[in-house]
Amino acid sequence: MQSTVRRGLAGLVSLFVLLTLVAAAPASPSLTIRTDKGRVAGTSAERVDRFFGIPYAAPPVGSGRWQPPAPAPSWAGTRSAKAPGKRCLQFGGDSGPGMSEDCLYLNVYTPADRTNRPLPVMFYIHGGGFSFGAGDSEDGSRIAEANDVVVVTINYRLGVFGFLDLPGLSGRGAGNYGLLDQQAALRWTQRNIGAFGGDPGRVTIAGESAGGHSVCALMSSPPARGLFSGAIIQSAGCPSHTADQAVARGKKYAAAAGCPASPDGLSCLRGKPAGELLYSSGGFVGGVLSGPLPVSGGPELPLPPSEAVRTGRAANVPLLIGSTRDEVRPWALPFARATKEQYERAVRIEFGPEAEAVLEHYPFSAYGDSYTGTYAMAALWGDSSVFYGLGGCQYQNLTAQFASRQPRTYFYQFDDPHPPVLGNLPPGFDPGAAHATEMPYLMPSAASKLLSPGQRQLSREMVRSWGAFVKHGNPAAPGLAAWPSYRAGKYMSLLPGGESRALSTEVYEARRQCAFWNSIDYDWLPVNPDQLAAQAGVSLP
Repeated sequence: MQSTVRRGLAGLVSLFVLLTLVAAAPASPSLTIRTDKGRVAGTSAERVDRFFGIPYAAPPVGSGRWQPPAPAPSWAGTRSAKAPGKRCLQFGGDSGPGMSEDCLYLNVYTPADRTNRPLPVMFYIHGGGFSFGAGDSEDGSRIAEANDVVVVTINYRLGVFGFLDLPGLSGRGAGNYGLLDQQAALRWTQRNIGAFGGDPGRVTIAGESAGGHSVCALMSSPPARGLFSGAIIQSAGCPSHTADQAVARGKKYAAAAGCPASPDGLSCLRGKPAGELLYSSGGFVGGVLSGPLPVSGGPELPLPPSEAVRTGRAANVPLLIGSTRDEVRPWALPFARATKEQYERAVRIEFGPEAEAVLEHYPFSAYGDSYTGTYAMAALWGDSSVFYGLGGCQYQNLTAQFASRQPRTYFYQFDDPHPPVLGNLPPGFDPGAAHATEMPYLMPSAASKLLSPGQRQLSREMVRSWGAFVKHGNPAAPGLAAWPSYRAGKYMSLLPGGESRALSTEVYEARRQCAFWNSIDYDWLPVNPDQLAAQAGVSLP
């Protein structure tokens, strides 16, 4: 009898252990997921499940052009999610099979071995000056796999399709259709990310360049409140246009498109094929400092984002913010052939009564013989933050404004002196840690294959730090250098070969000459670099 009881108890114990192991073991998720609009079937590779080309809003075509995004229609059966959706129309290409007005799609990367425990989510917004790029240009697989988080990347309307502002164009959203697309994608994430293993209560919005500008705009947008719990701003700030500026740009575009500046002009624009609208938008897209931006003054963005941050009316969430050491150096190439006199003339044009003081701090003679004008102009532009407040002293001041209300604010500078740069560069030109050169360290790309062993180590560290921030609101990760908050008077200098370290913000201020820049009044650069060079009489390369 006792033997029978013992065997019975042993069986119960074995069953209990088996059930415990099954419950603790990673799930084997299906590659078919049910969303609120229908089922999608993805693919799996390298321990990451991928679901591409999921519609998060209705195609903004026909009567939907220049209107807020509408709900996506439902579909029957299972929709293939194995290839990205078409990219949003962008100037510089044709409207062939790779691009379309029908472009409001997103992509989800989720760990293949995820458990039933909901995972934090990184919602990544691509850059490209609000005029170029696509969600499929940002590969979230490495961040997802290395950190056990879910990554969402999105398309949003670009250029004249996403940021045109004209009176009467629509009842809501004029000038901010792209921003409203981002919010629609965030709402899709809130409704659906749980089915992909994500936690809708832990969504970190992140972006680089225009994607980072978008993050600041979303933090400043009342309709976006509650859709995210953390933010990452890479090489971006909080610029915007006023409604008057945006409408002036819109009227100029309408004229370029051959439509009158009258109510009839709206019908004219709406009646044009998308390809014609795109062809006419070169001036609207403009250059690095003359392209579209979010528009303040409406319900989507009542205040300029910079004012919302300064006055404490932006979302108060943990923030990771930083830039690259040499953000604007390639943009200063129009000054490659500048003489000392031409360089000084350009500084006087830009800085007016403060020019002589600027030249004392940034003399032409301090920057060698090769590309002297470029390096000199890039140094003063980078330190003064005149490119929409990007990098340098104004950028540090912006970080301090965030940190004054949010203790979990973390500041970094990407300081790798020689990151890989694809494309043709002038012989002998050193681009340094230029704008966007940190991206191959975070997301796989062609440039990622060119990383040296020390740079690959930095890449692993950055991936872990970004993942730690998404998971905990703090970029510190076990085994890595300590990463104090900005309130501790520290910033993180990111360097290859295990050399990253926290430095005093006083070091940053000294290297950027912030005592000088904070002592004078000046505005952001009002023209593109080639225009300023031409005004100074420089012979362009």
